[in-house]
Amino acid sequence: MDEMHLTQLGRDVRGFDSPETAVLERVPNPQSDTLYLARFTAPEFTSLCPVTGQPDFAHLVIDYAPGDWLIESKSLKLYLGSFRNHGAFHEDCTVAIGRKIVEIAAPRWLRIGGYWFPRGGIPIDVFWQSGPAPQGLWVPDQGVATYRGRG
Repeated sequence: MDEMHLTQLGRDVRGFDSPETAVLERVPNPQSDTLYLARFTAPEFTSLCPVTGQPDFAHLVIDYAPGDWLIESKSLKLYLGSFRNHGAFHEDCTVAIGRKIVEIAAPRWLRIGGYWFPRGGIPIDVFWQSGPAPQGLWVPDQGVATYRGRG
């Protein structure tokens, strides 16, 4: 996959019914010789509870140190949106997203924080990273506070 085969950028794409059918795309990184961190934030991520079918909501923060490839952001938006009708537990959604980005873009490093809103009175935060952060990489705090409700 390369920039010549982008199927979504600049095109009218209605979205995907599931993460399995969604297409996550990459583009060449013009700064591939530089160690830096890029962040995607999805504060309105939704999926479905696989047992009840009720909606689940999360604030996702994806940090990655690109190598030769960047994740194309429109395809990421559509990929994340494909979870809206997908039933999976919080842990599965969070880790699957991180692993998919690693599979497609082969970054030097990636971490994802899934800050899930309470279900059954218990908020669940899920964290995954591809390995240790590269030496010299500035990794800022993800900036999402622990859930406190109205207190």
